[in-house]
Amino acid sequence: MEQHTLSLKDLTRSFGDTKAVDRVSLDIPPGQFVGVIGRSGAGKSTLLRLVNRLIDPTQGQVTYGPRDITALKGRALREWRRDCAMIFQQFNLVERLDVLSNVLVGRLADHGFFSSMAMQFSDAERAEALRALERLDLLPQALQKAGTLSGGLQQRVAIARALVQRPRIMLADEPIASLDPGNATRVMEALKTINAEDGLTVLVNLHTLDTARAYCHRIIAMRAGRVYFDGVPRQLTDDVVRDIYGSEGLQEFNEAVTSTAVRIKVPA
Repeated sequence: MEQHTLSLKDLTRSFGDTKAVDRVSLDIPPGQFVGVIGRSGAGKSTLLRLVNRLIDPTQGQVTYGPRDITALKGRALREWRRDCAMIFQQFNLVERLDVLSNVLVGRLADHGFFSSMAMQFSDAERAEALRALERLDLLPQALQKAGTLSGGLQQRVAIARALVQRPRIMLADEPIASLDPGNATRVMEALKTINAEDGLTVLVNLHTLDTARAYCHRIIAMRAGRVYFDGVPRQLTDDVVRDIYGSEGLQEFNEAVTSTAVRIKVPA
């Protein structure tokens, strides 16, 4: 599958008088693991939804190689949302369905209306879904109802579902915000492995500095809808964070680091 650079050019999204994203321009090369940090209301979630086209920009452009993503409509837009898989904080699983069926939902974008409604999948698709579950150490839970799983397990099911979409880009919006210590690490390790082994571009919103520094190739810091820092983890010192967010913001991030210190095992 051919990979391209994801480019955002003067991307803006306004809600009334508020600019949730304000003239953001970024180039994200194929295979990069990018963490987006910022306090609540910084524009992180809106930025991901603009990339995925869950919402439309007020102005500006998203391109993926030669494709103008902001111009896509109909089937082409549905295909882009398949190629640009989204993982949400709240998992978005169908709790009454078993885990395998939830993962297979990721294949629906390639099905017609009637087969989608009937949840009809081929043996090859079922095998692909089982392989995705195996990669995430979830094979024993394949026939268990999704609603009976812990939050961490449900988030890994959501990642498996995203994988079977066969995406080019994986977006994750605060994927560990509501998880217990062990599962937070497992989710971040899963994203790291997918990025390394599959070569997928990963763009993940995070609220803690330690997690971003531990896993991301590149960190983007947002404030009030704008990008105030874009660089490698070692460049994002406490002094830089204080310049962007002030002493109060630095304290908030450090409190988050303290509260998650036992949660995230920093890779060697």
